[in-house]
Amino acid sequence: MATVLSLPEQRVILRGVSWGTYENLLSDDVDASAPRFTFDQGVLEIMSPSSEPEEYNRTLAMLVEVLAEELRIDIRNLGSTTFKREDLQRGFEADSSFYIQTAERMSGQSHVDPGVDPSPDLVIEVDITSTALSKFPVYAHFSVPEIWRYDGKRVEILKLTGREYARSKTSGAFPEVGDVDLSNFLEQAKFLKRTAWLGMLRSWVQEKCNG
Repeated sequence: MATVLSLPEQRVILRGVSWGTYENLLSDDVDASAPRFTFDQGVLEIMSPSSEPEEYNRTLAMLVEVLAEELRIDIRNLGSTTFKREDLQRGFEADSSFYIQTAERMSGQSHVDPGVDPSPDLVIEVDITSTALSKFPVYAHFSVPEIWRYDGKRVEILKLTGREYARSKTSGAFPEVGDVDLSNFLEQAKFLKRTAWLGMLRSWVQEKCNG
């Protein structure tokens, strides 16, 4: 049975989906950035982002890139790469995913094997609409340590503790950055020209480091 949820993100929830069907759907869309699939033990969410949430995602991803550059931290941006494990009967494609603390370990590795390699250190989720499928348990089973979640109003930093996520005021990947900082920068990006926004962000990071 399918449940269709409303815009601005188009989401369809399918139940009773086999692992083979999930893999076939992934194969059919292997070169596409959308839709994005989340699979949790027979429950499949198919999400097609619209321009608004995708722009928020790209802005937060750019923020990560600038932070890493200014702080001289090597990272790997894997975008919405598929992470799936048949033994867990789970899989996900985040809006954006990054290797940060484990970037050196993954350096030069063209293929990621989620059964052997670490999960991303940070994922970005833009959740403007409600969904019948929570991705948090999926991320927890993959031991993703940190999520930046934007709900249309503010950015939450969520850190994994045991098998559950709890809100945190500061980022584990970038301890200099807090949830208020992320929310403010994302809000400012809506009104400023991109060049002005990038300049402001770089100045803020440099001042933070020198302070």
